[in-house]
Amino acid sequence: MITRIPAYLYRGGTSKGPLILARDLPAGREVLDRTMLAAMGSPHKRQIDGIGGAETLTSKIAVVSKSARADADIDYLFIQVNPESDIVDYSSNCGNMLSAVGPFALEMGLMPGRDPVTTVRIYNINTDSLIEVILQTPGGVISYDGDAAIDGVPGMAAPVRQNFARAVGSKTGRLFPTGHHTEMIDGIEVTCIDVAVPMVIVPAAAVGCSGHETKADLDANASLIARLDRMRVEAGLRMGLGDCSALVVPKPVLVAAPAGSGSIASRDFVPFNCHATYSVTGSIALSVACRISGTVASRLARPQAAAPGVVSIEHPGGVIDVGVRLRESGSEIVLEEASLLRTCRKLFEGQICIPARVWDGAGRAASAAQIAAGLGMPAATL
Repeated sequence: MITRIPAYLYRGGTSKGPLILARDLPAGREVLDRTMLAAMGSPHKRQIDGIGGAETLTSKIAVVSKSARADADIDYLFIQVNPESDIVDYSSNCGNMLSAVGPFALEMGLMPGRDPVTTVRIYNINTDSLIEVILQTPGGVISYDGDAAIDGVPGMAAPVRQNFARAVGSKTGRLFPTGHHTEMIDGIEVTCIDVAVPMVIVPAAAVGCSGHETKADLDANASLIARLDRMRVEAGLRMGLGDCSALVVPKPVLVAAPAGSGSIASRDFVPFNCHATYSVTGSIALSVACRISGTVASRLARPQAAAPGVVSIEHPGGVIDVGVRLRESGSEIVLEEASLLRTCRKLFEGQICIPARVWDGAGRAASAAQIAAGLGMPAATL
């Protein structure tokens, strides 16, 4: 016997995975974990018995429902499945998959489209944050065709503009969760920051790297990855996140002076290998750090004379540009804009089939918020 789960497969930014309505998934954590592992084919290096793409960037799931919040249209719960282990992580947001949430919501009739563009207010349950997304909707219908391009993805598509200005303190409630712009971890001066995602920023030179290595070179450096993991786990404790050894946050990144015309060079770890390009949430956190004096990132960043409000991050697949606008209000730093452009494309629609012994289809959730409650997420995020 099999259980069928309606799903749409999307490329969202430089990631890929199924988007699923919350009402088509179980509400309890234990059965949800089993269902997600079976759907993606984990744990297995190639995810041969599921639809996962055999690496972190293509082993992602977005759960969507209409929001009951007055300030949001859509609720979005992100799920990261580890290809080679039975870890199912609900701790972070994915800004790349986020770019597919709005189009999916319109296609599912969760909200109406407007002509010529539609602004979707998306509440990310994982990080208790609101993100505004602007979609191309001529005649009120979502369009995937356009002339926008992003590094790491071939071809062109319709632009998806995202603004994370309301994502400060996504998991900790503070821009600088430890109260410091820099501090020492494992003998290295780092910056711990939380905008869209908690992050620990590490100067590449301090760990024997140039900051311009390829993904393959960094993935092969087991001692480096192990050291960054130890550092991020310690950073998580200091940031008030508890034991993060089984989570993907805080995100460790290496930074260096740019090699080309960008603002800064960086390598983003997810967290046990190097990102093939750069995560959206990571780019937001790093770009904000680049604009605040006294952080390790700001010391290495080169201002863009032609576009002073833009931070261009050089990564293994090219460059990602983030528009950042800050203002100081007394001793407080207020983030007014943290925006970037993504694209997405619907790839497939159908049903994921899993063995009924994993989940028989009973106990379906009513909303993404109900699933979050079943996961034991704090009431403040619901």
